[in-house]
Amino acid sequence: MNCVIENAKRDKHAQIIAEFQVEMALETENMELNFEKTKKGVQHIFDNPKEGEYWVSLYEGQAIGCLLTLYEWSDWRQGTVLWVHSAFVKKEFRGRGVFKKFYNMLQERVRQNPSYLGIRLYVDKRNLSAQKVYKSLGMSDEHYSLFEWMA
Repeated sequence: MNCVIENAKRDKHAQIIAEFQVEMALETENMELNFEKTKKGVQHIFDNPKEGEYWVSLYEGQAIGCLLTLYEWSDWRQGTVLWVHSAFVKKEFRGRGVFKKFYNMLQERVRQNPSYLGIRLYVDKRNLSAQKVYKSLGMSDEHYSLFEWMA
């Protein structure tokens, strides 16, 4: 698919990223997010770029997907792991390689920056279609399990 990946800009993309996140939460986890709270959460990243950055996929100038990368310092490896969060592609563009373009772009960033070690993400266990995509790109779920406690 002929789409373009670029760094998201607050004034151009914060609203649509928040809309995508609300849609994704409902679709993947049957969770209804408060839009205003979500929008403030998105804006937090723009206000604090050392925490992460948003990327958007554009097709004919329209945002069709987004992805957030957050940075995790690894003391064991003395470098930074890029964590993929909030990956979303509009339904009508799924299966056309949009996430693959995001992923390839991130892999290239890791290859070009010696302080970056790799890419990680987590996925809801019920989201089998996403897991299939990640595995097809060469990602593995064999090393770690995720445990959490959420207040």
